[in-house]
Amino acid sequence: MLTIVPTPIGNLKDITLRAIEALKSCDAIICEDTRRTGLLLQHLQIHKPLLVLNDFNEYKNISSIIKRLQNGENLCLVSDAGTPLVSDPGFKLVRECLKENLNLDSLPGPSSITTALTLSGLPTDKFTFVGYPPDKPGHRKTFYLKIKESSELLKTTIILFIAPFKLNKTLSEMKDEFGDINITLAKELTKLHQEVKSQEISMWLEEFKKKTPKGEWVALFNLTANVDDGFLKDVNTH
Repeated sequence: MLTIVPTPIGNLKDITLRAIEALKSCDAIICEDTRRTGLLLQHLQIHKPLLVLNDFNEYKNISSIIKRLQNGENLCLVSDAGTPLVSDPGFKLVRECLKENLNLDSLPGPSSITTALTLSGLPTDKFTFVGYPPDKPGHRKTFYLKIKESSELLKTTIILFIAPFKLNKTLSEMKDEFGDINITLAKELTKLHQEVKSQEISMWLEEFKKKTPKGEWVALFNLTANVDDGFLKDVNTH
């Protein structure tokens, strides 16, 4: 059986009892980075063989993992942080398991997406996670256009990931496409210096002129939300 096991996004206490049980009882653990997973396992005092599966070797290593599963091994799949497969490698492995009629299970657990959403003050009845913006400028232009079109139809809160070295450029492009909208940025979720703050894009750009953004960021906005209907314009949590 392959078990998909979420791991903490920051605070190591967020590991679930079921996740610990699965990691302790499996034959080996499939991970992105042995160093990151090794630190978690060391904290949990779990010693298991580690198999690496990442964006660079996924196609090459899937067949050997499938063979181990077919031979009756129980394997756990983890990512560096949070729920595996969400903007992380793994879905190709799951797809192959389904093709081969292998047993699968997925445990509930931490996700920066839902943590940021519930702290944002934005409407939570409908939300769309769009991952990271594309690398190519032309693709990003289309990406923003599709977000605008879908927002008009679904009136949904949009959630995306932004790498720190792309944050200023991404915010500037979003300002050009959507106007100086109110956007929520979340960082260091579940950690000591957690921050979830909402303000206009222009204010974010001014803020980042004074300090360089670090760490991974979750960005949230709703192009159809009305501030007067209850959207919190300035949400700040620590």
